[in-house]
Amino acid sequence: MADAAANLLAGGLVAFPTETVYGLGADACNADAVARIYSVKGRPADHPLIVHIASMDGLGDWADDVPGYAISLARDFWPGPMTLVVKRSGLAGDFVTGGQDTVGVRVPNHPVALGLLEAFVRAGGKGVAAPSANRFGNVSPTTAQAVADELGDYLADGDQILDGGPCDVGVESTIIDCTGDVPKILRPGAITAQMISHSTGLEVVGHASDGTAVDSNAIRVSGSLEAHYAPAATVVLDQSPVAGQGFIAMADVVAGEGVVRLAAPKTHEEFARVLYSALRAADEQGLETVVVTQPVGDGIAVAIRDRLKRAAFGSAKN
Repeated sequence: MADAAANLLAGGLVAFPTETVYGLGADACNADAVARIYSVKGRPADHPLIVHIASMDGLGDWADDVPGYAISLARDFWPGPMTLVVKRSGLAGDFVTGGQDTVGVRVPNHPVALGLLEAFVRAGGKGVAAPSANRFGNVSPTTAQAVADELGDYLADGDQILDGGPCDVGVESTIIDCTGDVPKILRPGAITAQMISHSTGLEVVGHASDGTAVDSNAIRVSGSLEAHYAPAATVVLDQSPVAGQGFIAMADVVAGEGVVRLAAPKTHEEFARVLYSALRAADEQGLETVVVTQPVGDGIAVAIRDRLKRAAFGSAKN
């Protein structure tokens, strides 16, 4: 990991696995390196990045005025699939925050990611800015091969892709606004409203069980655009597939003759884990349409429906 950490400090980009999706990392204190993330991804300049740190000990470097409930969340769920949005310190530049007075911070729960971040700190680094390692608006990558396939033509010779195998969670982190009196969910993920409430003892504002936002917040965060996570294929939700179409649904939902079954997960956790690879498989097979029967209920199913709603909107605009 020392070589990859040195590469980051020298201004290079390193794609690395987390438990959620693969990220495309740069030194969060290096404006030129962060600018390359935006260029490689084709990402709008006002779309903020998440700063990844090695442990919650680094939160104070990036944040001012951290509320007590945010500390409780960090203690309970870091390392893990949770991003805390807090008032930014002077260390967090506009080039990371999209010009906002807040910054998103998280400690990922993956041995490769943690090894990289710990080596980066030992070498003198403070944090690694890293969005998902894909072109902006496309399906997030959950394998190193997916990163190479999508970004290989955009990365420089010295940039690196670290292979940590398939991601365990499969959808991006829960993003929680911690700038007010109570936590607000800005993007649902594996850390659910129920888990947040149990940790903090506070009522949580955020997404309803159908995945729609019930609190419109001015803070811009990753993955919050109406169109996002979209494959080239058209994504259609909760309809009956016909022959020649791709199909993603729980294992107990039967597909008709000639339908291309892309995934048949047995649990909601497995659904999240295989969703993006299944959407990518649809494009690899040249399918024009993917029909998805959305999972019902709470928990990570809320995050799955959120991603599918945006994927369907985004694919309709392709």
